[in-house]
Amino acid sequence: MSWKTLTYFGDSMLLIPTAIIIALVLPWKSSNRHTVWYWIFAFCLAGFVVSVSKVLFLGFGIGSARFNFTGFSGHSAMSATLWPVMLWLVSGRATQPWRRCAIAIGYLIPLMVGLSRLVIHAHSKSEVVLGLLLGFSISTTFLLSQRHTQLKGFSLGQMSAALLLPLLLLGHGRIATTQQFLAHLSADLAGIDRPWTRADLLKLRQ
Repeated sequence: MSWKTLTYFGDSMLLIPTAIIIALVLPWKSSNRHTVWYWIFAFCLAGFVVSVSKVLFLGFGIGSARFNFTGFSGHSAMSATLWPVMLWLVSGRATQPWRRCAIAIGYLIPLMVGLSRLVIHAHSKSEVVLGLLLGFSISTTFLLSQRHTQLKGFSLGQMSAALLLPLLLLGHGRIATTQQFLAHLSADLAGIDRPWTRADLLKLRQ
């Protein structure tokens, strides 16, 4: 598996539809009718924090030249929010050892996504580490809040239907334009001709 493929596990083009699938499935599979609202809040909170950090830098130059920080890595943060929950959901009726293994894989996937962002030079170490910490904090808080929730199992057909769209998106490989949208939005909000760049930030360190 290439680094480009791994990094796609943190792309909004894959994560947003998958998050919607989780929200649609939870009322059907969870014994707690509030679980879906906790999930929607958790995923939206991660997206909001990441977006605000990017707007602050792209529009107003608020970052850290010392730590080479221009905002949370969205791929790292959002994948760390989603995949532990996704694997928790689909392994709901598995035996305890298998369920722990599945959830561990849910935590491993974002770590690989974060590493891929470093390998392809998309983010600095501080952006990836803080993104992972943000996402893992949110997903772990969600999972702890649901530790007494009972989940119904998935039949093979249900599992296939739930995973069909994510698998199709992985095969297609289309990348979301979230960064470009935030760049234009930030420049408009700040009233500047162009958004701030990493190069602009690092000049402040010289």
